[in-house]
Amino acid sequence: MDKRAHAIVNPIHSLNLLSQAEIEAFTTTRGELFDLYRRCALAILNTDSNKDDAAKIYADFSDFDLQFVPQPRGLRLEVFNAPAQAFVDGRMIRGLREHLFAALRDIVYTEIRHSAQPVAVAAAPTDQVFRILRNADVVRPNQEPRLVVCWGGHAIPRDEYDYAKAVGYALGLRGLDIVTGCGIGAMKGPMKGAAVGHAKQQIKSGRYIGISEPGIIASESPNAIVNELVIMPDIEKRLEAFVRLAHAIVVFPGGVGTVEEILYLLSILMHPDNAQSLPLVFAGPERCAEYFSELERFLVGCLGEGVRDHYRIILGAPDEVGAAVRKAVQTQHVRRRKLQQAYYFNWELAIAPALQRPFLPTHKNMAALDLRSALPGHELASQLRCAFSGLVAGNVKTFGIEQVARHGPYQLHGDVALLQHMDRLLRLLVKEKRMKLGEGEFDYQPCYRI
Repeated sequence: MDKRAHAIVNPIHSLNLLSQAEIEAFTTTRGELFDLYRRCALAILNTDSNKDDAAKIYADFSDFDLQFVPQPRGLRLEVFNAPAQAFVDGRMIRGLREHLFAALRDIVYTEIRHSAQPVAVAAAPTDQVFRILRNADVVRPNQEPRLVVCWGGHAIPRDEYDYAKAVGYALGLRGLDIVTGCGIGAMKGPMKGAAVGHAKQQIKSGRYIGISEPGIIASESPNAIVNELVIMPDIEKRLEAFVRLAHAIVVFPGGVGTVEEILYLLSILMHPDNAQSLPLVFAGPERCAEYFSELERFLVGCLGEGVRDHYRIILGAPDEVGAAVRKAVQTQHVRRRKLQQAYYFNWELAIAPALQRPFLPTHKNMAALDLRSALPGHELASQLRCAFSGLVAGNVKTFGIEQVARHGPYQLHGDVALLQHMDRLLRLLVKEKRMKLGEGEFDYQPCYRI
């Protein structure tokens, strides 16, 4: 692996003001908090990586290390054996410097400042999500609605990436900003396209917000377009941050992680306490008709015909996607203004506690999932979300990979018809090489057994 032996990194904006107590808390120990940041820092410096196996990435850079050097106005970083692609002519890329200190900012805030809050406040997930986003200057009350969340796979073919970029361009021309999971593939494409659209419209304040979490950041390293990076404590708060910020959501073809995101959102939209709707568009090249047909077969087969009311499918026609999303965002603007709701954070959405509690994908927890058609639609969607979250872990997250290596594939139990729909969708994802980068139908080793 190409590595840079040593580099000194000074903060640009984030973390240039810290209290002495915060500096001491972070620099006097190399415990769990330090290791958490070390792993996030490696993922950030491994930008645009073509690998998504977190365990392999950490093994390749097992000698990567960093040191904190206290300064009068904050911290300076020294990094050792960092990925060489993070540097140009011996200097770290400016955007990556920002990302390093943005990650440190979020970890310090979450672990040090948040732990000092009263128990009642610290226990409220939505309040914690809002505080982290506010601390990162992501929620901005003086801006009209224009945040479009884009979900989709990182392991996608070139034509799907180009399509996502074309949709991003159409969104950028209409003055819309992009929020993604910050990785490559369908996360990078919309940002890159929107950047060109913004440039043509002479929009110099374009926002390309990447939201990640420690468990996934190594397999989805932040791409180079991200100019606002936020690290949430876990996948559940990451997903909640997406839907609370979104004024509309576009979903491109993806793997099990994308299906997890869809199920999370549908569980919210199908909840009886949610009278409002969040605009949701499934979009992809015309070649992806089979993918969306199979996805819809799975959703309808598991959650019922009513699920169709919550999304729209557009094949091809990137400009049509842009126009439809712009119209949906304008409708959201009118609605929130009429009801005097906040533009910058959707407090109105009711999110069930089951969607906010972190799900740990152990074999026991995966086997205990309640996958029965008799459940109300929003509850079944929540259970299915946990199942797909476990498959993400088994494919690319260090914890899940270790669990599967130690105990064998996850076991999923439930109603036969429901699991048949799930199996059919998963087989398509394997056939279309959407499970992992570089994996195909014959060399992908399933981390699950139905």
